[in-house]
Amino acid sequence: MANIINIETSGKVCSVAFTKDMALEKQWDDDRGMNHSTALAPFVEECLEEMHRTDNKPDAVAVSMGPGSYTGLRIGLSMAKGLAYSLYVPLIGVDTLKILAVKAMFRNIDWKGNEILVPMIDARRMEVYCAAFDFALNEVLSQQALVLDKDSFSGLLQDHDVWFFGDGAEKAKSVIRSPRAHWIDGLLPMAKDMLALSEKALREEDFLDVAYSVPTYLKEYNAVIPVNPLTKTLR
Repeated sequence: MANIINIETSGKVCSVAFTKDMALEKQWDDDRGMNHSTALAPFVEECLEEMHRTDNKPDAVAVSMGPGSYTGLRIGLSMAKGLAYSLYVPLIGVDTLKILAVKAMFRNIDWKGNEILVPMIDARRMEVYCAAFDFALNEVLSQQALVLDKDSFSGLLQDHDVWFFGDGAEKAKSVIRSPRAHWIDGLLPMAKDMLALSEKALREEDFLDVAYSVPTYLKEYNAVIPVNPLTKTLR
C-alpha cells in the first residue's frame, strides 16, 4: 500500500495530490497564477487531514524538481523537504519534463509508439526548457535551455513524427515548419500526473537527500533589480 503526497509547483498551477497504489485519491489545485507561497501550505494541510481521516499514513513525499519557475521550484522543494523530514518518510524527486511526457502519452491520440515526445516549458522570449523522449522515456535529446529557431529539432523531424506540448510549445509553432511536427495544446504539469513516476521511484528506492537536494534549473537565475529614478545618478 503506497501512499504518496505529490507536490507540483514548477509552473503556473500550484497542485497537491494524494495518490494510493497508482490511483488518485484526492487533489488540490490553484490555477490563479504564481500564488504558490499562499496556496501550497493550506493544500498540504488539507492533504494530511484527508489522509488522517481515511486512516492512511504517508509512505513518501514526491516533488516536481523542474525545470520551471525558480521561485515555484524553491517553494515546492522546501515544503517537500520539511514534510519528508517531519514525517520520517523518503523524499522523491520527479522530473517535470517527464511529468509532461507521461501526461501526453495518456492523451486520446492514436499513438504508434515510435513518435518522439518533446515537452517544452516557457523560459521567456524565444527560449524554452525542453527535452525529447521516446515512449520508454529514454532521452533522445537531453534536457536543455534552448533558444528556438527554424532549425530546432530538424534532425529529429527528418526521421520521426515529433509531438510538442507544454506552455512553451506555442512559441515553437511560430518557427518550426514541418509536416512531421504535431502539437498538443493545454498541457500543464499537475501533481496528479506525477503518480506513475513517483510510484516507480518509491519501488526502486530512488530517493533524494533531504538536506542537499536542489531543483533542476538548467540555467543560472539572473535577478533584475529595478532602478529607482529618484536615486539614479547620472554619469
